[in-house]
This record gives sequence, C-alpha cells and structure tokens, in this order.
Amino acid sequence: MPGVRLGRWAAVTAVLAGVAVPLCAAGQEGGRPSGEPRPVLVRPVGHQSRGEAEGRYAPQPMAAVPAVGLLSNATAAEGVPPSLATGARYVAGSNVLRLASGRWMFLPTARTAATVVAPDHLPAWWQIARSRAWLASGRIPGRSPAQRTAAERALLAMRALLRPNGAMAAGWSPGWKYSWPRDSSFASAAFARTGHDAEAYRILRYSAATQREDGTWEARTKLDGSGPPDGRRWQLDANGWVPWAAWQWYRTAPQATRHPRLTALYPMIRKAADRAAGSLRADGLPPASPDYWELMTSSANIGTAAPLLAGLNASADLAREMGRPDEAARWARAAQRLSSGISARFASLGYQRTVDGRHGRDSAVAFMAPPFNEAPADLPAALDATYRALLLPNGGLTPGNDRSAPWGGNAWTPSTAFFALAWAATGRPAKAERVLDWVLSKRNALGELPEKVDREGRPDSVAPLAWTGSIVVLSLVALDGTPLPAPPLPR
Repeated sequence: MPGVRLGRWAAVTAVLAGVAVPLCAAGQEGGRPSGEPRPVLVRPVGHQSRGEAEGRYAPQPMAAVPAVGLLSNATAAEGVPPSLATGARYVAGSNVLRLASGRWMFLPTARTAATVVAPDHLPAWWQIARSRAWLASGRIPGRSPAQRTAAERALLAMRALLRPNGAMAAGWSPGWKYSWPRDSSFASAAFARTGHDAEAYRILRYSAATQREDGTWEARTKLDGSGPPDGRRWQLDANGWVPWAAWQWYRTAPQATRHPRLTALYPMIRKAADRAAGSLRADGLPPASPDYWELMTSSANIGTAAPLLAGLNASADLAREMGRPDEAARWARAAQRLSSGISARFASLGYQRTVDGRHGRDSAVAFMAPPFNEAPADLPAALDATYRALLLPNGGLTPGNDRSAPWGGNAWTPSTAFFALAWAATGRPAKAERVLDWVLSKRNALGELPEKVDREGRPDSVAPLAWTGSIVVLSLVALDGTPLPAPPLPR
C-alpha cells in the first residue's frame, strides 16, 4: 500500500523558506529561445503573494511536500504543490492549471518543467484539445454531472500518472513515484472498462516486462522498470491481480486484435498462475504473505487469498481462450482447492483478516465480490459487518481494526471505496452511492482524490492517488448499469 510509510513526513521538520532552486531539468540551459513564454517564479512557502511571478524557481523543500495535483503532457509529469493550488483550478477536461491570477500553468509538449502562460497561449489550447479528445475516445461514467466530473478528473489523473513504458505511478510525490503491480492492475481494469484499450494494454505489457523469473513480482519497481527501489518484501497477491487485470482487459478489447495481443501476454499469465497454484498448502490456502497493507501476517490472510482466487479463475478462462485445455484444467483445479479453503477457513470468521481470527476485520473482504470473484452467499452479511466495524467518526474506513496495525484515526480512500465497488457490483446501488458520495466529497480543492482523510474530515497525504481513482471509476461504471463480471468459477 503506497501510503504505509510511518513517519515519512514527520521527517520534514523545517521549511527553508528563503532558499530557491531552479525547477528546470538537469542539463537545460537557463536561457529561453525567442518567442517562448516567460518562465515562472514560485515564491517561498508562506510568501504574501499568490505564488507565481517571473522566473522558473521553487523553494527547495517543495520536493518533499506531497503533491495535491498533477500537470502532464502525456510523456512527462510535474506535481502541483499546495502553495500553487490556492485559488487555482484545472481548465475543464485537461491537466492545464488556471492559477489564481488567471494565468495558466502547463507542461509543454516534449518538456519536463512547467511554465506559466497567458490564457490565449496556443500550445496550451492544443494540449487541452488533445486531452478532451482522449476523454471523448472512451466513456466517462457517472449518473450525475458531479459523478461525471469526478470520473473525468480521475481518468485524467490516471493518464497523467501512466508512463510511456506502461509503468503506473501510484502518485507523483516522493515515496509514491513507483509502480506497484496491485495499483497498476486496478488502473488497467479501469482504463479497459472505460474504453481506453491502449492504456490498459500498455500497463499489462509493463507487468510482463517486470515479472521475475519465478513468476512473481517485486512489491514495486522504479518507473523506468530497472528494478525495486529497496529491499521491501515481495507480495504474492500480485500473482492474482495481474492475471485478473489481463482478463478484464481481454473482455473489453477489440475482438479483431485481442487474441494476438493475449498471445504476447500469455507467458506472463502462465508463470503467474503456476506460481499461485504451486503456493497452495494442503488446506488449499496460500502461505502467509504481506498483502495490500504491506505488513506480514503469521497465517494466511484474505488480502492474498481472494486476489489469488480471482487470478487463478482468470488464468483458467484465458487458457481456454488460448486453446490450452490442460493448463485451464490445472488452474481451475487449483482455484477449486483455494475456493474450498476460503470457505472452510475464512467464511465462518466473516472473512476476517487472517485464518487464526486474531487480527480483526479487513476491508479486503470486498475482494470476494465482483469484479474480482463471484460473491459467495454469505458475503453480503460479511460486507455489512466489516463496514460497521471499520467505520470511523469522520465517515470513512480504516483498512482494518487489527490493534497492532499503524492506522491511527485516518480514513483511507482506497479501503473505503472498496465497499462502493463491492456493493455496486452486487446490486446494492443505494449503499454504494452513499459510500461513493463520501469519497467524492473528500476530493481536494483541485478535485483530486487523496490517499487519506484526516480525523477532521480533510483531504490528507498525496493526491491524486491512482488506486483510489481506479476504484472510483470502476464503481461508477457499475452504477451506470454496466455489469462488472468476475472471472468465472470452474464448473
């Protein structure tokens, strides 16, 4: 989970307000060609001005401040710091920022640093037009103008976080500027379900390129695909999420081209499914592994078991599409064993976090619902009980109520949005709408979805967060009445 970073921002204890450094990319000349817009000076945090003037400079500690927005030209991105967001808003349908002064800030094509221009600046308008054309090439879900506006912003943020090589940044702030297989898989599914086939498939190709020889994935990789940024322990749930995302893409991809493109992905799917199937123990469950909390457990957890079930069912169905009956049967048998293990060990506990029942409720109960898995008959009661147990006074959810977990009083928007998606996909739209309304009400002043919401109900941590955006988009698709199927169970 990108946000599990204890004490990250506590380390930023002082702001060197009087120090400014250039924002231009390394190696760029300080001058500018004739006719180019004049650059911007971002004054130190706390300065009495609104934050923009001439010259391209920013306060040095700006790099350590979580972004609250994102500028993008589809190949590069730049975070919007809080000091620039005051009084600003995006030009509709774009990642061009209208500053409080009325001038525009954008990231020009083929550039890596933003600039401020007049509102009639033609290259900025061209970028807006391309961005709107991209939105129009797919669908913007939502049953109300407010929902559609939120979906539009989420899709644009996801597009801005997607790198040309298919790496999907979790967010555009230090500590989040990496690609997690889990977050990336959700983004691929959201792109696929909104008609953005190229983006969905690009993410899957990156997942194939970064898969380890043993069929697993690192917990996260650098955005250039060169490997992990640290020694964080890998997480087995990726072996479920990635094949599940491939299945969601295949179900929506153009029929004329989807089979040869699946052929290119199939070696990845085979290695992932074989590793998932081979991990199952005698009781049908996977071993203990860090899950989306990125915390180790001493026994099998639902946050790993449920995604692996989705991935094995997805892999078996894709094997049938590829004409590989032996592999389809092998993975279907593994899925049946895992499904039986979940029923025997987790169901009686209401799908709590671990099979030993010692770690409380877990928002990952939603992974047992579509579009991940066909919901078992007892899941509605477990969803309701878990939601009540995890509800905080600010109206959002904590990921779980394990007293040893470091969640504090903050609500996490991904964990909360899981329930909107689960209820929307299981035919309980009223419950889904209430949860979704809360999540959308916590967007920041730029309309971006934050990772967390503090005790007072204010957006907190980094924004936008690709994972929350993806879950919101999928929830809105389901609420539109578009079925969000789960990979079929073996019959």
